[in-house]
Amino acid sequence: MLIPVALGALGAFVWNGLFDPFLFLVTIIGAGAAHLFSNMINDLWDYYNGTDSAAQNTEGAIATNSGYLTKGTWSIRTFAAVTWGLFALAAVCGLILSFFSGWPVLVFGVAGALIAYFYVAPPVQFGYKGKGYSEVAILLSFGVLPVMGAYFVQTSFLDYRALLLSLPIGLLTTLILFNHHFLHWQADRQAGKRTLVVVWGERRALLFSRVLLALAYFSLVVSVIADALPIYALLALPTAIPLYLVYGRLSTHNASTAYVPLMGASLQATIRCGGIMIICLIVQGLV
Repeated sequence: MLIPVALGALGAFVWNGLFDPFLFLVTIIGAGAAHLFSNMINDLWDYYNGTDSAAQNTEGAIATNSGYLTKGTWSIRTFAAVTWGLFALAAVCGLILSFFSGWPVLVFGVAGALIAYFYVAPPVQFGYKGKGYSEVAILLSFGVLPVMGAYFVQTSFLDYRALLLSLPIGLLTTLILFNHHFLHWQADRQAGKRTLVVVWGERRALLFSRVLLALAYFSLVVSVIADALPIYALLALPTAIPLYLVYGRLSTHNASTAYVPLMGASLQATIRCGGIMIICLIVQGLV
């Protein structure tokens, strides 16, 4: 979440010469709190829905929840209190930013909150539908909304380049969340959570995972062509190589543990690519 917020703010600095440190700090705090709220509300509802318990009890599946509820580290009341406390912090930050930058900031915040809550919460639970809704939600929540929102906070207007800038990091983050479903897709199926991995099976899901990787780096090239990024941002392209090599070590059907390197490589590619994009924008802004 910190990478897309930084990208949006740097876009305002490079393209418009605008950067307010106070607004950037409040944006970072609010976005961080919103991200933690999203993770915790997902943990809470996955616990209520039995998905986390299924992952713990299914042989071969790798549980990816925090363990605070499934292992009894925190009571449900404590966990829920912290979860909604983070939401309150994010909401306060949103109100402060809307006061300085305009009411549209609240549109970005409310959209992100609704996506975070109804990802697994009833009655919507679009993360359980298996129709690609969750992938679109992640692209919006970790790409389009934070990048364009951070840009708007600094400038009080929007720019198509901010949208383009959001796509590489948004698609790579979507790839992380998509690949994480391979770790426990059997347990998800048992619990009734219909991710695309459950619906499609491993072979088709792995093909789509590769497509997401290709789209992420293609969008990076488009961003350079459209002048949203400087030409030297193409130095981020090789960050795809280690992840691409991991795919070559996977077969049509794999044990859950075989997908751990895929998750690690996905995370590394996202951080490295996002980091290079940030550095390139800083250099462009300074020169």
